[in-house]
Amino acid sequence: MRKFRATAFAALVGMVLTQGQVWAQGDDGDDDDAAAGAAASTEASPQAEKATRASKDVPELILGSKQDQFTANQKDFELIAGQGYRWKISAAGGLEYKFHTDLFRNVWNNQIVINDLEVHMNGAPAWLEFDSDGTIQVQFTTVRPGIYTWSVPDLADRGMKGTITIK
Repeated sequence: MRKFRATAFAALVGMVLTQGQVWAQGDDGDDDDAAAGAAASTEASPQAEKATRASKDVPELILGSKQDQFTANQKDFELIAGQGYRWKISAAGGLEYKFHTDLFRNVWNNQIVINDLEVHMNGAPAWLEFDSDGTIQVQFTTVRPGIYTWSVPDLADRGMKGTITIK
């Protein structure tokens, strides 16, 4: 029994010491990265931005318009890992648009809001479908850095596609 207690105590001490090293590293995890981040923060670039507690608005994505049903007002978006966002996605071209993105599988989804009605999920939506003109707001927190795509699958070859980069 004494051997068991000594082994258990040694394992506990080892776990505590390991956690102490992780905590000591802080958010950056490396002093060199922190120095580079401090130097970069003087520049006015998206890379210098840090995540905040308050959710930010992503520029609205508008699919189609009365003049051109196969256009999107913006193709590419840049986000910050660990940041909360609100993103309005609207259909305005009078067609049925099926918005698909692999982003939803790589973020923590908070809710989807349609006409002030909230949908809370325990997982990602497969796609957003606009049967008529309107707006859907998606609220999420970015989790995994990477480059993700968005498209209206049947209309991607007509330019209805883009990227979402999480840094």
